[in-house]
Amino acid sequence: MFTTEHPPFEFLGDWSGQFVATAIHNGHDIRAELAAELILPDHDRLREEDPHTDEIGALVPARVVVHRSRFEVDMNRAREKAVYRSAEEAWGLEVVRDPPLDPAVVASSLEVYDTFYAELGRRLDGVAERGPFVVFDIHSYNHRRGGADAVEAPWAENPEVNVGTGSLDRDRFGSVVDAFIESLARAGTSAGPLDVRENVRFRGQQLAAWTHARYPDRGIVLALEFKKTFMDEWTGEADQARIDELARAVASTIPVLQEALIEVATP
Repeated sequence: MFTTEHPPFEFLGDWSGQFVATAIHNGHDIRAELAAELILPDHDRLREEDPHTDEIGALVPARVVVHRSRFEVDMNRAREKAVYRSAEEAWGLEVVRDPPLDPAVVASSLEVYDTFYAELGRRLDGVAERGPFVVFDIHSYNHRRGGADAVEAPWAENPEVNVGTGSLDRDRFGSVVDAFIESLARAGTSAGPLDVRENVRFRGQQLAAWTHARYPDRGIVLALEFKKTFMDEWTGEADQARIDELARAVASTIPVLQEALIEVATP
């Protein structure tokens, strides 16, 4: 059925613990029948995807990497909005040619979506049986939308790391969130401490909401949006050293979070 180089998504690493990293907007693959309908230039599509987020989560024991582009199916949207069919659904970008996508093409994309969430549920069911768990839902965002040489977006509204917790029961799990923010900021990078703030630009979307609804007493999703200071968002050129530093910083929070999970564990 699929004609791309990679499978639609992969579950990697050791799933015997309580920490999972997801990179659900990491992918750039598009299956052939949908690629024929796209009019969005490849470089524009790449700029709106989240390349290298799989690498930022690479040191977390259990990992989920989606290889399909969000422009085929967006795993971080509700099912009825997961396939972009108009510019209004894609930040004003003209994604597909007119007339609209054939329903059969949409159905094939939604099949990937359904399979992804079914498999993720099977994996996380086993994790949840052991107690509270943390999902690092890793994304990235642009901060030079005016052009490659434009002034970056204002600091006040654009943290280095935005921690989205909009659907999380913070009354119950707030101590875990606080422990993570403090630990990640303290980890820092060679450029200095990381600016880590909660719900400034992003509050988390479908993966977080789905997980919190399915595991209300166990699931803690930290929807992490990293400002694209680890790459040139216009050329796609990556700063591998900084990516590696961010990966180490994320992984360094796990011991602190392990202690925080013990404190919120149900009897």
